[in-house]
Amino acid sequence: MRKEHDFIGELEISNECYYGVQTLRAVENFRMSGRVLKDYPFFVESFAKIKKAAALANKEIGVLDPQKADALAYACDEILAGRYAEQFVVDMVQGGAGTSTNMNINEVITNIALEKLGHKKGEYAFLHPNDHANLSQSTNDTYPSAIKLSMFYKLCSIKSQMQTLAAALRKKASELKGIIKMGRTELEDAVPTTLENSFNAFASYIESDLDKFDFAAKTMRVLNMGATAIGTGINSHPDYKASFLRHLREITGEEFVLAKDLVAATQDTGDFVFVSGVMKTLAVRVSKIANDLRLMNSGPRCGLGEINLPQMQPGSSIMPGKVNPVIAEVVCEACYEVVGCDATVTLCAQRGEFELNAVEPGIAFALFNAAVLLENALVTLREKAVVGLTANKEACLKAVQNSVGIVTAFNPVIGYEKSASIAKEALQSGRAVGEICLERGYLTKEEIEEILKPENMLNPQMKRKV
Repeated sequence: MRKEHDFIGELEISNECYYGVQTLRAVENFRMSGRVLKDYPFFVESFAKIKKAAALANKEIGVLDPQKADALAYACDEILAGRYAEQFVVDMVQGGAGTSTNMNINEVITNIALEKLGHKKGEYAFLHPNDHANLSQSTNDTYPSAIKLSMFYKLCSIKSQMQTLAAALRKKASELKGIIKMGRTELEDAVPTTLENSFNAFASYIESDLDKFDFAAKTMRVLNMGATAIGTGINSHPDYKASFLRHLREITGEEFVLAKDLVAATQDTGDFVFVSGVMKTLAVRVSKIANDLRLMNSGPRCGLGEINLPQMQPGSSIMPGKVNPVIAEVVCEACYEVVGCDATVTLCAQRGEFELNAVEPGIAFALFNAAVLLENALVTLREKAVVGLTANKEACLKAVQNSVGIVTAFNPVIGYEKSASIAKEALQSGRAVGEICLERGYLTKEEIEEILKPENMLNPQMKRKV
């Protein structure tokens, strides 16, 4: 064991721990979600990149001893290599605007660097978590900047999965070309369409959000590093910001930029609300696709039975042979969680007061959970539902032929009133609409057969003047 102190007092810490006294206090104080920093490795990696860029910048402008700076940079590289992951133990849901997270990172980096310099953990007289690892920084610029780095990468990753899913849907549409099915509005028979149309529409949902994700990722490139406490840059060197930005770009290979107004950027969390909204919009669209597949798959004998989703697992502990559309269901659940996360982001963002938003950890937790769920939903839907599904061509065609909805095709020829009357009688008698139309003498058998050809009901066919 070793003893560490802060201005509140002294605590004993196991020598196996690379974190220090402030992290330990946070572990004792914040037992909320059960999800800790190490559960979000992309967030830890983003912090490590920021801390490395800060150390190198401080070295370059001459405010940090080169040996100390190099040791801190080495520690960041160790973290980026995936080592010491178990040391990031603070609950994601925490008070203090993220200070506990920042200090967990600072303490781990410092103690790794101390050992690199030949010292023991906790010998902060040689290298200090606040004086050196946090030099020229504040939680109030490192924490939101680490969120932005993390979300930039997650948005890019989600976009890639969106493109892959859209391509899979386009491919499936091509495979199902020519299969006619009944279109439905408000769960009632409407007019015929094709499975190709349905799956191309699904792909268009996804593709319509690609530009939104590009713009959302662009907003995450704008950081408030160098703002320190409230945007004024107190306790930092005048040359720090430019040097930091240059080093961060070298480390990440990405063109991150600094906000024009650091005071505004430090207190405003509107960009996170926008990003959350973009993810929510996609989640709504993906859940619609998943639920449509679920309904199209219903049956197998007493439902619509238009498609067959891949059979993934037994569906009942009591009903033999039952198979449930579990993939469509879990994708919907994930998407609903994303919608809930958006509500959390919105509420947390509107709680910013004056120069800072104290509940940014709530924003981070919700954004990260939404991003992880959404990406996994896209992958799962594609791999376990879309790629392997097949069509029941005969069932689709039979539904079209038996539908009263096809009477709509008579409208341009005999008018709405006569068509409605035919539909009413067909529903009451169970007879076919074409049979009733012929009996009433509205059209000849040849005219009816031509109108009711499925292919003639899929495109604009209006010819007469009304």
